[in-house]
Amino acid sequence: MEKIGNNVCGKRIKLGRVGKDMAQIDLATALSVDFQIDITQNGISELERGIRHVKDYEIIALAKVLDIHPLWILYGDNLPKQYDK
Repeated sequence: MEKIGNNVCGKRIKLGRVGKDMAQIDLATALSVDFQIDITQNGISELERGIRHVKDYEIIALAKVLDIHPLWILYGDNLPKQYDK
């Protein structure tokens, strides 16, 4: 299990983006157009590398754009039992 306190979302955001065959700039554009979230391609890169933390509202928008569950962004396949319903 991942250590709490690290930015653990970045690698799953990248997996979701690559799974949708999207470039970082495409994801940044979709977030801007669909959700008015101002993030650059460099910002996406920093999210994926764990340099920049993801904000709560960004998790929801990312999940919608990437068609993945927001809890997967947070926990991956290690979803705590209390959320597995």
